[in-house]
Amino acid sequence: MFKKSDYFILLAVMISFFISAYLWFVMKDREQAIFTAIWIPSIFTFGIYFKLSALMGRKK
Repeated sequence: MFKKSDYFILLAVMISFFISAYLWFVMKDREQAIFTAIWIPSIFTFGIYFKLSALMGRKK
């Protein structure tokens, strides 16, 4: 069901989340934590776009 590229997208999201949590709770750098947290929906969006592009290309 999942391809290798799907796991890379999920890994990128998890890394972004953990970096954001580290910045927020450990470093107390709120602005950088929020900036890093904004990456999460962007990464998911790119992942969905590439997944849909691959599915649409396969059906032609």
